Amino acid sequence: MPTLGCFECCIKCLGGIPYASLIATILLYAGVALFCGCGHEALSGTVNILQTYFEMARTAGDTLDVFTMIDIFKYVIYGIAAAFFVYGILLMVEGFFTTGAIKDLYGDFKITTCGRCVSAWFIMLTYLFMLAWLGVTAFTSLPVYMYFNLWTICRNTTLVEGANLCLDLRQFGIVTIGEEKKICTVSENFLRMCESTELNMTFHLFIVALAGAGAAVI
Repeated sequence: MPTLGCFECCIKCLGGIPYASLIATILLYAGVALFCGCGHEALSGTVNILQTYFEMARTAGDTLDVFTMIDIFKYVIYGIAAAFFVYGILLMVEGFFTTGAIKDLYGDFKITTCGRCVSAWFIMLTYLFMLAWLGVTAFTSLPVYMYFNLWTICRNTTLVEGANLCLDLRQFGIVTIGEEKKICTVSENFLRMCESTELNMTFHLFIVALAGAGAAVI
């Protein structure tokens, strides 16, 4: 009989686990981890590519250049990682205390007006975060598009012999209109960049970061 009682207790405990919330939390953590980790490394790779192959340098003083913006994005990534780690735990705890099995175990009288307000607040906050992550996902697709264009130009130079293709950073708003930072297929820097593993790695890191942002939305 004691064994049966222990078995029933285990079944009750397993029945009280909010599996949907558990799966959602795991997906959230996995998506945020991919976005933050790969995004951080991709931004570092972008800095190296701009400095090595496009011969760009940091502007002295407090001028807001592309390198300063990349540093700001890195700090934003740190904040996102910390915030969603805490928020994921809060959502998981809220899921445990609002699951139907807990209601059956302790009775409906335990569900107070305060509890309903807390659940409604979490639902509203989660929808707001979802809308924010849709914006993050759309923003993350921009560097993927840029690197895809660059990767395509590198690929076309190997397919079309003698082709002279150029990539101007002014097209993507990375530099101002009056500052010309252009790299063409006939230059040595372009050939070195296409042959390096750094370009390919940074491109794929941005793709994984985009997939992570999409997983967090789901």
